[in-house]
Amino acid sequence: MTRPLFLGSEIYRGSSYGAWHPLRVPRVSTVMDFARAMGWLGPEQYRTSPRAKPHALTIWHTPDYVAALSRAEAAQEVSDETRARHALGTVANPVYPEMYRRPATAAGASLLAGELLAQGGVIHHPGGGTHHGFPDRAGGFCYLNDPVLAMLSLRRAGARRIAYVDIDAHHSDGVEHAFAGDPETLLISVHEERRWPFTGALEEDGGGNCLNLPVPRGFNDSEMAEVCARLILPAVAGFAPDAIVLQCGADAVTEDPLSRLALSNNAHWDVLRGLMALGCPRLLVLGGGGYNPWSVGRLWTGVWAVLNGHEIPERLPEGAEAVLRGLSWENPPRLGRAPAAHWFTTLRDAPRPGPVRAEVTERLAVLTARPAARGAVPE
Repeated sequence: MTRPLFLGSEIYRGSSYGAWHPLRVPRVSTVMDFARAMGWLGPEQYRTSPRAKPHALTIWHTPDYVAALSRAEAAQEVSDETRARHALGTVANPVYPEMYRRPATAAGASLLAGELLAQGGVIHHPGGGTHHGFPDRAGGFCYLNDPVLAMLSLRRAGARRIAYVDIDAHHSDGVEHAFAGDPETLLISVHEERRWPFTGALEEDGGGNCLNLPVPRGFNDSEMAEVCARLILPAVAGFAPDAIVLQCGADAVTEDPLSRLALSNNAHWDVLRGLMALGCPRLLVLGGGGYNPWSVGRLWTGVWAVLNGHEIPERLPEGAEAVLRGLSWENPPRLGRAPAAHWFTTLRDAPRPGPVRAEVTERLAVLTARPAARGAVPE
């Protein structure tokens, strides 16, 4: 693989979890259209995501759960028993027309990514990153756990040591459930404290291979730069992975309605650049959270720009601006009722620096004292 690949699908266009659900907004289709309007995504770098077959999903998910998910889509309803056992048909994980096909497409792309990266390379899969799924139940808008499936696929294709870095606003509980205690997997999660799923406390080390950093409200670009320099990059470099998986959830930026963090999209891109500079032979960048259609589309399109070394312009060309002006946000929260002008005209946010607060440095001191922060995951 000589150039990065983009894995996408038309299934995301028009698919919605429902009129009031946070995932009613267009995301992956926006990135596809935006990147093409910028002249950055030609057919030679694009691959259509396959839909994972039910049997392929059972490398981690239980057959009963996969069958229940498929039945729920076909029937467009679930029984009380299914709802209680599998968390399907809930407010967070509703019944909707593509509730099996859409996550199975994201899972198919993640499984394919592992195979495509067998000999090395770079892949962007913005439809992935559903890190809250569990083997037998849905969780947090995630019906399947495609990051886990990607990592299992990478391992099956020859990657022995995998570093998983998650900068979504929410803790990667499903991924930790899958790989806690695995000496050949390093898990790093930077997430907002006291936010759902209320896991990933500082002291939770998963048996030694998990570095969980809950961060305070208002977490800014300067603090993320400190976290990257002191924790993320040294730990990953010391671990010397064969593959890096970055879950690049876009819900940690100021404009997102489901977090209270204060990052600009520059912070995410800087973490990505740092990981790229480590020279790992396999890099997979997933999407994740992100519930403002303009901020998530801009952030993930910027990820594609960084992966390809494209220069980010100060002002968007007319065609790219038209993509952003064509977006709609049904029933928007307060912050989306009067979109800021730069949501339409720029790709890059203005930087959002600030003080590196004591609680951040104190928590970093706790984590950097652990062997895993030097890449020394216990056997």
